[in-house]
Amino acid sequence: MPMPDWLSIRRDKQIPAEEAGLWEKCPSCGEVLYSKDVEANLSVCSKCGYHFRMHAYDRINSLVDDDFVEIGADILPGDPLGWVDKRPYPQKLEADREKSKLSEGIVTGLAAIEGFPVALGVMDFSFRGGTMGTVVGERVTNLFEEARRRRLPCIVFTASGGARMEEGMLALAQMAKTTQAVERFMNDGNFYMSVLTDPTTGGVSASFAFQADIIIAEARAAIGFAGRRVIEQTIRQKLPDNFQTAEFLLEKGHVDVVAPRPRIRETLVRMLDYAVDRRRILSVLKAVPEFALG
Repeated sequence: MPMPDWLSIRRDKQIPAEEAGLWEKCPSCGEVLYSKDVEANLSVCSKCGYHFRMHAYDRINSLVDDDFVEIGADILPGDPLGWVDKRPYPQKLEADREKSKLSEGIVTGLAAIEGFPVALGVMDFSFRGGTMGTVVGERVTNLFEEARRRRLPCIVFTASGGARMEEGMLALAQMAKTTQAVERFMNDGNFYMSVLTDPTTGGVSASFAFQADIIIAEARAAIGFAGRRVIEQTIRQKLPDNFQTAEFLLEKGHVDVVAPRPRIRETLVRMLDYAVDRRRILSVLKAVPEFALG
């Protein structure tokens, strides 16, 4: 009996163990892709447009002009609650450091994008699911305070599963802490853009992710607060198939722009250009008495 076509295709797409590092299989369309081609395409499937999750430093390299001066790297996690379940919390952190090559769930620093100086923060889901604990909250707060001091636009890429349970209320308190930092920054007339990547959920979505002047979302990103199943069980209704996607939020007016990853940088540059021109116009108006703003 001949092998069914679908089984033949499926077997043809299996990646030999010795070549596993050279190829990646798209979880959306099943296409087997050469890893270096995926990397060159900003971790986007060339066949169906699926966005693989991107490492923080890879994303930074794809955005900035040249140097990236990291700040906040010396802020490191402790074990405030002495949390233990299957493994002690410090062991979990060490395993994540080894796996992700990061010290925490966000990298923050100063850079330039197309000549525009910016303060930049990039979250990474590979470190404890991008959860926000005391260190993430402190690094985000420091980023906004430094941007405020330097009068720089601030850009934050979010990717988070919510608050970090191993830090309890200390993690939940970071929502208020980061929200206040953003408010101080924006009250001084500074410009803030957030870029929501897959996934952006929980306390991060309920705080600094949605406080920005411009909210950009990567195409097809999952964005929300509580999980879909929890919401359906609570309201006893079936939700739309595209619920909690970037495109759904754009349709409902919760984000300003949805763009595929290869167009994110040009979108940021366009918005930065607008913000700088606007600030220049306002500074000129303030300098002329008859046009001075109250």
